[in-house]
Amino acid sequence: MQIVILIVAMIVVGLIAGWLAGPIWKNKRPIGVQGDYIAAVVTAIAVGLMDWYVIPAMGFSTNMRNLGVAMEPFLGALLVLWIIRAAKK
Repeated sequence: MQIVILIVAMIVVGLIAGWLAGPIWKNKRPIGVQGDYIAAVVTAIAVGLMDWYVIPAMGFSTNMRNLGVAMEPFLGALLVLWIIRAAKK
């Protein structure tokens, strides 16, 4: 059940990051609004799941895992959207 909650939360985080990309980069959307949302959601899910499984395997505590899952998917999604914009120039 935890994994379903994690995926739903990462979808929400990805949608927020996709929406926030417009105001951050002054509405420059080279792949469109839907493309921003899709790229952000896929990135957030991938980073969130990676954090959920990799951080404990590296020997870090549960608190560190929760901190990573809370912050890294959002930052990862914004990083991927920035890379997409830089590559389209």
